[in-house]
Amino acid sequence: MSSYNSHMAKRPLAIGPAGIRTARLIEHLRDERGLSQRELASRLAQLDHPLQHTAVSRIERARRRCDVDDLVALAEALDVSPAALLQPTSPRADRAIAGPVAGRGEG
Repeated sequence: MSSYNSHMAKRPLAIGPAGIRTARLIEHLRDERGLSQRELASRLAQLDHPLQHTAVSRIERARRRCDVDDLVALAEALDVSPAALLQPTSPRADRAIAGPVAGRGEG
């Protein structure tokens, strides 16, 4: 199992269109609710899913994968269903969250 974990750590980070859309939507919902990344991280800690605000930032910028547990906790902290973070809700909503992810080109 150790070699499996070592191999997985060497894979390049590749986040596809659904992950990028989810990252943008998390940021959009956080902003819409008037929360800072620190405040969202605090809500996550209260839900027994501690994530540092830097991890929230990396998720929003699609620089960190959002695993299933993160997704469920983020949805609860943002008062939406996990499915709402995965599915485009409407063309208008998609336009509201469209645009480049900050820091996407950084290495």
